[in-house]
Amino acid sequence: MPIINSVLSWFMMQRNHQIETFMRYPNEVQEDLLKKLIGFARHTEFGQKYDFSSITSTKEFQDRVPLQDYESLKPYINRLKNGEQQLLWPSEIKWFAKSSGTTSDKSKFIPVSPESLEDCHYKGGKDLLCIYFHNNPETKLFDGKLLSLGGSHQINTTNNESFYGDLSAILIENLPFWIQLFQTPERSIALMDEWESKIEKIALATMNENVTNLNGVPSWTLVLLKRVLELSGKNNILEVWPNLELFVHGAVNFSPYRDQFKKLIPRDDMYYLETYNASEGFFGIQDQRNSDEMLLMLDYGIYYEFIPMSEWNNENPKTLTLDEVQLNQNYAIVITTNAGLWRYKIGDTVCFTSLSPYRIKITGRTAHFINAFGEEMIIDNAEKALFEACIATGSHIKDYTAAPVYFSDEASGAHEWLIEFDALPNDIDDFRNKLDEALKKLNSDYEAKRYKDKVLNAPIVRVLPSGSFYNWMKSREKLGGQHKVPRLSNNRTFVDEILKQCFESI
Repeated sequence: MPIINSVLSWFMMQRNHQIETFMRYPNEVQEDLLKKLIGFARHTEFGQKYDFSSITSTKEFQDRVPLQDYESLKPYINRLKNGEQQLLWPSEIKWFAKSSGTTSDKSKFIPVSPESLEDCHYKGGKDLLCIYFHNNPETKLFDGKLLSLGGSHQINTTNNESFYGDLSAILIENLPFWIQLFQTPERSIALMDEWESKIEKIALATMNENVTNLNGVPSWTLVLLKRVLELSGKNNILEVWPNLELFVHGAVNFSPYRDQFKKLIPRDDMYYLETYNASEGFFGIQDQRNSDEMLLMLDYGIYYEFIPMSEWNNENPKTLTLDEVQLNQNYAIVITTNAGLWRYKIGDTVCFTSLSPYRIKITGRTAHFINAFGEEMIIDNAEKALFEACIATGSHIKDYTAAPVYFSDEASGAHEWLIEFDALPNDIDDFRNKLDEALKKLNSDYEAKRYKDKVLNAPIVRVLPSGSFYNWMKSREKLGGQHKVPRLSNNRTFVDEILKQCFESI
């Protein structure tokens, strides 16, 4: 521990200086980065198509290179998977992060370059440790082990020289040996494909270890923790892992899960640290203990642009550079990366909570919203309203999804909420009313549509039996850390599937 602390202290001082630099000169750092990305990729097929060699400014880059999505880059990615190189990025691409799919594909395969591994994903992992150690100088994190609940990977059958899998599994597979000394369980278990067997083996392999920190998606981490308690016969997780001090989480809003974690881990100083790490890149880290904002990391080989959501449906939406964004506005993120994603729309939306330095909150997905009646409800609205309703009624939510109920001849429309509670409210009508009132406060469009029930009736809340979402995800072969229950949908496909499955099981 003393040697590790000395090395970390030295690294932290060096890295803190670099972080302070991009916090002080964010726009200059980003402009310089874009020039380097363009210059490095100028001889690739994509770079030659758009004549990267002659681009001399950000505006010229934006004017010349069209906005991209997975469908537009898919022909290049398919060729990369078949072994071709020098298409989007000059370094060898042999890893692909398997992500949730598009309208036409079950899965996306995001290219992962050596630079994106080292200078983005691993750099983000090192930085979150630096930030944690800086905020907790008395930590004993490395006295024990990290339990990371990741995914799996398999050989790409199209070309045996390339591989694909969950991003978390790719990171585990490529970790330096010294990090592996501090991880549990062993790699063969951590990279198992079948999720239910994997949870069982992880629980058995780790419950006698000195686990000091956890890393994973909140919902699946809860499944693991509850299984550990069942197998160990203990009352709470601190009786199993008394030195547990840190949980690093991301991918979904943590607020609905916080009370469940506090119940399982009854430690007042347990540290919950949020990161914004996606298949496409590592974007943000919660750098302040008492704030859920995340510092936008500007020197990870990612150049940022932002589309105001008012522009989203335009054929050629306007994009803003970092120095043009405003506080508390909803933006879709566009990235250019050191893995060859050029002006790529990742599908996430954020708002800026600070411009000096640049800090963000994730507000949702461009594809996950309800706007069937002009109410423009985003995930951020839903999460905050559910949290308020839970506080007011003493309830805890385990999982949920929502979708519209369309107009009929007899009635206005509505929102239908399917909720699996960890602790039920005493009065479900009271919960519904609290949810409705909170949504009105948070979203003026929703409030306007609810006026005298002219467009929207009061929400419909259906309480689902325990395990409903788990069983539905299992039936869709979507168990695992990379898969999340879709929170909001503008159509009824998911809601009707879940209700049908629940009805058939009765």
